[in-house]
Amino acid sequence: MKRLIAVLLSMLLLCGCTEKPQETTEPPMTVVGISQVGAESDWRVANSESMKAAFSEDKGYRLLFSDARQKQENQITAVRKFIQQQVDYIVLMPLCETGWDSVLQEAKKAGIPVILVDRMADVEDDSLYAAHVGSDFYGEGVSAVKWMESRYAKRTDSIEIIHIQGTMGSTAQIGRTRALEEAVRRHPNWQILTCLDGDFTQAKAYEALGDYLDTLPNSQDFDVVYCENDNEAFGAIEALREHGYRVGTDVDVICFDATANALRLCGAGEISLVVECNPLLGPLAEEIVRTMEEGEVPPKHKYIDERMFVQANITEELIAGREY
Repeated sequence: MKRLIAVLLSMLLLCGCTEKPQETTEPPMTVVGISQVGAESDWRVANSESMKAAFSEDKGYRLLFSDARQKQENQITAVRKFIQQQVDYIVLMPLCETGWDSVLQEAKKAGIPVILVDRMADVEDDSLYAAHVGSDFYGEGVSAVKWMESRYAKRTDSIEIIHIQGTMGSTAQIGRTRALEEAVRRHPNWQILTCLDGDFTQAKAYEALGDYLDTLPNSQDFDVVYCENDNEAFGAIEALREHGYRVGTDVDVICFDATANALRLCGAGEISLVVECNPLLGPLAEEIVRTMEEGEVPPKHKYIDERMFVQANITEELIAGREY
């Protein structure tokens, strides 16, 4: 009898202690589709890593990432797939400026905001994208040109320039090319010997410059190789060395990006000028998404702060602290 009473009391106590389980509801993740140009350069790889870190799961995002492998048609396909998947936001790094009107109109019709990162899209209706974050590529070119003007201020003879361009039609190529071409028009003694297509890659710049140098008379002098990114400069330096030129002495190499490897070469005197183009744009893009999630309107354009480097201001601490 006592055992029965004890059992009944235990059952009553257990029933009394049993609470209804709490219902926990996690906020739904924000789905972001990113269409990246590719992985053609150190800059681009660092840019992709920055975007992935900014739109991580622990920050409340589900990220769909597409590598276009340097083809605009792949980017357009990716954007259309994101629309079909009903993502909340599309982040697009346009390969080139033109050809985006139709697919961005489709995104707008689906009610999906598009954020442009790095490069711009030249569209008739700028309401097709919500915001743009990136660099002032023309301003970068102007900074490089001002350095050249100071460097060659006392020269009255011909200043001869080899121009290695980036991906044709991209915002970076357009801005950096425009700045140089305007400077050449201002300075009668500045001459562009040739424009080569480097496509922002080390291999293509090496090949293009090597082929061009093969056509020159032995040891023909020129003054500047103006490379539109770091990787083109790496390829150019290799080609110049193979043809007997002493970089930093016989010829000034100028480039854009300021990756750690370029800063090392600048510190060693092999690259004369590096203009920074910061790839760490993920936090700025994520800030735009948060702004829109809060029902506010983000600024249409936002440019990241950047610097310029010559051998005198390169330190080991600077290189060690570089994130790209």
